Amino acid sequence: MDLHGLQERALAELQACRDEAALHAWNGRYLGKSGELTLALKRIGELPPAERPAYGQKVNQIKQTLLAAAEQQERAIREAELTRSLTAEALDVTLPGRPVQRGRLHVATQVMRRIIAIFADLGFQVYRSREVEDDLTNFELLNMPPHHPARDMWDTFHTTTPGVLLRTHTSPGQIHVMRELCPEPIRVILPGMCYRYEQITTRSEIMFQQVEGLAIGTDITMTDLKGVIQAFAQRLFGEDRTVRIRSSYFPFTEPSIEVDMDCIVCGGKGCSLCKGTGWLEIMGAGMVHPVVLQHGGYDPTRYSGFAFGMGPQRITMLLYGLKDIRQFWANDLRFLEQF
Repeated sequence: MDLHGLQERALAELQACRDEAALHAWNGRYLGKSGELTLALKRIGELPPAERPAYGQKVNQIKQTLLAAAEQQERAIREAELTRSLTAEALDVTLPGRPVQRGRLHVATQVMRRIIAIFADLGFQVYRSREVEDDLTNFELLNMPPHHPARDMWDTFHTTTPGVLLRTHTSPGQIHVMRELCPEPIRVILPGMCYRYEQITTRSEIMFQQVEGLAIGTDITMTDLKGVIQAFAQRLFGEDRTVRIRSSYFPFTEPSIEVDMDCIVCGGKGCSLCKGTGWLEIMGAGMVHPVVLQHGGYDPTRYSGFAFGMGPQRITMLLYGLKDIRQFWANDLRFLEQF
């Protein structure tokens, strides 16, 4: 058998292979179980015994040559296919990536910052106080001794430690700031979270924000309080707003008032937002009770002051005509992305 011719023909056909399918067919034709080189090796039994060793050695050499050539051709085919793939399916890295959605402040935070900025212009500083309080500061020092009926105004979260609770309002901060700054004059606002064990409805939540205001000095009167309230309402809601003051009751102020503003939707004519009254409640306020002044370290015969409190989330609802306070905590992007 012409082994040299077989090798030359096999190598020539191998060089002509341009893809893996052709290479697979070539492998079967020459190196497979019925391939030409396998059949050539099986014919060794037809040769005289003296010629068999040289013949077998020659066939094995050709096999090793073809295997090495086939491996090299396989690498060349794969590199060529990779090159074609990169050329035909090229990735344009100069294209812009997907835009990253930009975050924003929560609408309640936006309104809280507007409130703080307004009072900063009026000379009030921000004072932060703790959210976990003791019964003494949350109630007793604010003129609500044990078993006082005014305590029924707040449904309280008590902790497992007796006398320790989550503050029900920001008013305990009045005691902290008075005892820290006494006998200096005070003009501060106290923003923060409050907690009450109440039923969750469209107008109430178990946790909510409040902004407390406190001013203490000599010769401070109700007129000063009314001027601050009027200035705040007009700065936040518009210069044409009208403020109404009516009597109320809070244990830590005397006299106590509720503050209403003409409805921003109907202008005082009556609508669904103001329930037909033409007025919207925006805050509670009053002159600081003499007992509270004493507990804070101030002499009520020399000093007087006023305090007010509001809910920024309620203010936000008024500003934007929102009807459900639960939306502030729902984390619904459809709601949040509107602001």
